[in-house]
Amino acid sequence: MRPRSATATDFYVGQRIRTRRLALGKSQEWLGDRLGVTYQQVQKYEKGANRVGASRMQQLGHVLEVPVSYFFDGGPHADGSPTGVRSRFDAVRFMATRYGVRISRAFPKIKSEKLQRHLVRLIETAAR
Repeated sequence: MRPRSATATDFYVGQRIRTRRLALGKSQEWLGDRLGVTYQQVQKYEKGANRVGASRMQQLGHVLEVPVSYFFDGGPHADGSPTGVRSRFDAVRFMATRYGVRISRAFPKIKSEKLQRHLVRLIETAAR
């Protein structure tokens, strides 16, 4: 029997788990404690290395206070092909980064729309 490799859906679901956990300001240890697994197992879920079963998905939704559909919204089709919602997937990947949640919390607190515009241009220029 050949070992199963991670699918695009596994990766996407993992990113959604990580994004939601970070949005709540919680650690992998915190989530692992509530799920009854180690933080290493949470890491594997978040990386898409381990597939999340249906009952665990329901438990994740309860602990992270989102419906199960949250983990799939905007994700790839079952065959791995994109849904056409690329910008949403990019946003999910950004929010799963080390700074994504911090930036998304801080940015709206900037009162000057002009400064917000300049920051966006700076980031776009740096990304070229």
